[in-house]
Amino acid sequence: MFTSSNVAARALRVVRKTLLRLLAIQLAVAAIMSLVDSYRRRGKKPKPFPVTPPSTVEVGDGTVTTYTFGKDLYADMLAAIEGAQRQILFETYIWKGDETGERFKAALAAAADRGVEVYCIYDGFANLVVSPVFKHFPDNLKVLRYPVYAAGWRFFDLARYGRDHRKILVVDETVGFVGGYNIGSAYETEWRDTHMRITGPAVWDLKRAFADFWNLNRRRRLRASERPLLLETASTWEPRIRVQRNVPRLWMFPIRSMYIEAINRASRNVWLTTAYFTPDQDFVDAMRHAAQRGVDVRLLLPLKSNHIVADWISRGYFTQLLDAGVRVFRYKDAMVHAKTATVDGTWVTVGTANIDRLSLTGNYEINVEVIDESLAKQLEDVFATDETNCLELTSLEWEARDLHRKFTEYFLAPLRPLL
Repeated sequence: MFTSSNVAARALRVVRKTLLRLLAIQLAVAAIMSLVDSYRRRGKKPKPFPVTPPSTVEVGDGTVTTYTFGKDLYADMLAAIEGAQRQILFETYIWKGDETGERFKAALAAAADRGVEVYCIYDGFANLVVSPVFKHFPDNLKVLRYPVYAAGWRFFDLARYGRDHRKILVVDETVGFVGGYNIGSAYETEWRDTHMRITGPAVWDLKRAFADFWNLNRRRRLRASERPLLLETASTWEPRIRVQRNVPRLWMFPIRSMYIEAINRASRNVWLTTAYFTPDQDFVDAMRHAAQRGVDVRLLLPLKSNHIVADWISRGYFTQLLDAGVRVFRYKDAMVHAKTATVDGTWVTVGTANIDRLSLTGNYEINVEVIDESLAKQLEDVFATDETNCLELTSLEWEARDLHRKFTEYFLAPLRPLL
């Protein structure tokens, strides 16, 4: 005899199995799309793209230099490493074992050989495909490999699953670098990214960010008795520059709040550049409402990124953005990996966080927030230069897309929380 509770239980099991099968199909489709896209990309090289030469402005008691081309950035980073006298703090998400990666490894080792204290951090998962030979470092380098699996026995502790997506270099407390660039030959010449070089009191905030992460994870090194990285003196506050850090282990995610607050306060313009765009609905609503009240809201992202599934999922937001008046620009012929924004010619952020779920509510990230008109003008010029290499998406063009494209966007939409 069937009771209402038995019927409900059976129905619940059927629904659960159906949803799990659907998720499995969606994941399988995403995997197949990624494999096909990877095959199609073999042997193809990005085309040249316009860049803005490095430019420096004074901010408070220091300076900020903006880079949009990897070769310029790497030259100055290596020069800083080669000129180090006391300490180097180096952290990166991806550290390729290619010619460029070897140059950085050799420069860091040479600095350690001459007595400089060198600390390095890299993400284990992001470098799974890097040769194990490259990941053998000299004993005088203090290297922390953030593990592929960091939760240990705490399987259900979501705070322990974030990746270390940050990119930081601090040398002798006098200069710091932060932004979107990973370390590798392709990023040096083939990707359009944005990075900052900072001098002055704000460098201390970058140093503190590195030290906090090191101390939180130092026991992951082979030496169980690893001593903490201590700051030697108190920092001086730089009122125009703030370093925002996502720390999932502590459930701290200020970068998302920083973006939404800046967008909500905008009265003139909001220009955003991101490599991947899969935000939550509150973020989308902030952009829509800004455009609806007359703010010039522009979103610049790749026409085709290095993650095809992320591209398809991001397109699911275009209809509501375009309907609200947001202008969407898609960067062609090369991968734009920058994570930047300017608001009202005054507010700027440059950093490592994409506008997606993983960056805003999952990974260890770091963004610099600056209130300065000169730097905002500089970043607006960079955005204008990037626009010359973009195709603007119009509402008519978007509504005229094929039915199978609409279906694919709808079918993959449930994967948004995973990206």
